[in-house]
Amino acid sequence: MPVEQNHKQETKPPVKVGLALAGGGPLAVVYEIGALAAIAEAIEGLDLNKADIYVGVSAGAVITSALANGVTPHQMCRLFVESDVEAAEGALLFRPETLLRPALRELAKRARTVPRLLASSLLHYARNRKSLAGSFERLKEALPAGFLSADSLGRYLESVYSQAGRTNDFRKLGRKLVIVATDLDTGKAVRFGETGWDSTPISTAVQASAAVPGLFPPVEINGHHFVDGALRKTMHSSIALEEGVELLLLVNPIVPYNARFKAGAGKLVNGGLIDVLSQTIRSILHSRLETGLASYQVSHPHVDILLFQPSEADAELFFTAMFSYNNRRHTCEQAYQHTRQALWQQRHILGPKLARHGMRLRESVLQDKSLRLVSDAPPRKSLLELDAALADLERYLRVVHGVEAQQ
Repeated sequence: MPVEQNHKQETKPPVKVGLALAGGGPLAVVYEIGALAAIAEAIEGLDLNKADIYVGVSAGAVITSALANGVTPHQMCRLFVESDVEAAEGALLFRPETLLRPALRELAKRARTVPRLLASSLLHYARNRKSLAGSFERLKEALPAGFLSADSLGRYLESVYSQAGRTNDFRKLGRKLVIVATDLDTGKAVRFGETGWDSTPISTAVQASAAVPGLFPPVEINGHHFVDGALRKTMHSSIALEEGVELLLLVNPIVPYNARFKAGAGKLVNGGLIDVLSQTIRSILHSRLETGLASYQVSHPHVDILLFQPSEADAELFFTAMFSYNNRRHTCEQAYQHTRQALWQQRHILGPKLARHGMRLRESVLQDKSLRLVSDAPPRKSLLELDAALADLERYLRVVHGVEAQQ
């Protein structure tokens, strides 16, 4: 008598997905929004608001904290790039220009030390009469630890995450979020969101992770002073690997610029100190990232790691001024289109990797040349809500159902 077979298919457990984002200032925020919007549209079966773990460093912490709170890349585009007040239910708008405000408290604090330090220096020189430079060296303590204030970033995120349905508390998130900052006094990386550091408000942790040394003063938390999380590692994606993810998505907005790709391009040294420092920092950060990824491929061969980043031939991205409203719009759209193009060009490589996790590329979406993320011009305030609703509806129909827009 034949044995009756059970034809019921076993339910496959959901794939464990991680997302890690690097930093890079306002440029990184804008680039990552555009890149993530393209990824969200193009990969069926992937929900960027439902990753199992988010790891954010510096500017990447801004984006990951928003994703973990349910804010989509398209909503972030309207908040940070298009200045659409309806994008997140009336949240205050954030403008990168506010990061150019002077750190008045830090400047005042240091200024108050000048009389004491000057008197001490004069007294030391009068007593010793040896080295004038040595006696006045102590005046270096009057130099501020940072010249610009990032308080507006912390206040803005606090206002967004205090709204209904969102939280500024790591412990109340439905997803694991880790924000990395560096303890200035030990040089060690601290993982906000993990046990022992999960009581810090998310907005404060983001501000600490984004405190670029020399630009922004260190952020004091529980008696410790914190600065940019990229001091130790560029992305800290190993945190996601420790969680046992099977698919790891990485977005790195900072790559060194290769002027040799552009005919007639001048030497970067002609651009002066800013260009030289920018290229130096980019090269260091990217080199560390490449070294880390190479080691992860050996230590975690079973994990599919997908890296998205700009082309090193992208001169516009290297030289753009991020505090310009029009440049932000252009850069975000550029990141969106560049990522769509990269997904299409690598479809034969990405396809099998995504298929292993029950996902696939929407090739019809990538072939749709008419899709744009950023509108050509800011809409009139009276039409903001209607324009946003119509744009979202059209995008949904075209991306999910393949319906062409009527011309």
